[in-house]
Amino acid sequence: MESYVIARVIHVIAVILWIGGVAMVTTVIIPSVKRMTSKKDQIKTFEQIEGRFSLQAKITTLITGLSGFYMIYVLDAWDRYLQIKFWYIHAMTLVWVLFTIVLYILEPLLLHKVFKNYAEKNPERTFTIMHRAHWFLLLLSLITTAGVVAGSHGLFFIND
Repeated sequence: MESYVIARVIHVIAVILWIGGVAMVTTVIIPSVKRMTSKKDQIKTFEQIEGRFSLQAKITTLITGLSGFYMIYVLDAWDRYLQIKFWYIHAMTLVWVLFTIVLYILEPLLLHKVFKNYAEKNPERTFTIMHRAHWFLLLLSLITTAGVVAGSHGLFFIND
């Protein structure tokens, strides 16, 4: 059971770094970049910061997924996916899948090019859309986190 505890510690730290970074991008970086007067500076600054955070996000989401699935494996808790009271496990998996698809597939293959193209044409609208998407993902992540903390302490909100 010691390996489970270690996996949980690793999992929580990875989530803190990952979602904390999303919060920083959403509440500080994008608003600051949006206030810049030069379109060129907006794009350059965001791409520099995003490029560095992207690596952190990729590493932490990978660690989060590996440690999370390891904990489910160790507990043999796969049946929790079949119980509605464990909705937060579904939510955790959904959030992880969304971010993983964005970070590993959409961003490198599509989003980077689309962002650059649209930001050159209309940076204000581009950053507004991106900011709203980040807010959506952050709020979904925070609701999920609240559900996980409550559920792991026996408050499920929904019972079978």
